[in-house]
Amino acid sequence: MRAVLQRVSEASCTVDGKITGEIGVGFLVLLGIEDADTEEDIQWLAQKIAGMRVFGDENGLMNKSLADVSGNILLVSQFTLFAQTKKGNRPSFIKAAKPDKAIPLYEKMITALQELAGKIIATGVFGADMKISLVNDGPVTIVMDTKDKDNH
Repeated sequence: MRAVLQRVSEASCTVDGKITGEIGVGFLVLLGIEDADTEEDIQWLAQKIAGMRVFGDENGLMNKSLADVSGNILLVSQFTLFAQTKKGNRPSFIKAAKPDKAIPLYEKMITALQELAGKIIATGVFGADMKISLVNDGPVTIVMDTKDKDNH
């Protein structure tokens, strides 16, 4: 499971001209799911996201978590995070989980984040053509991969 976590001052997702999710201060999380992912990956990643201390404190240091700043999360599924680009110029997405595996894990990630954050998680629409708008604050962008836990 891969996540691109962006600290934002605002973010939204629009599908067919309708906003499906929007937040003010918080995290835009782009989530990629692969076949090998399990509920253990969800728990590890959800705890990392909820506990990530990248918001500024009174000294301007990144010491505050999402809860400390009353931030929100916009979670968007993004299978392209598993693009393989080794051969040619057309990426392969063979490592990305198919919807029958990915959708239940995506929904479990929403639930896990809601429990940890104590609030509703804004979302995109799985598999839809989404338009994402954001103001990256900092910019602060962090990439996490549950298959690389030792380095995070």
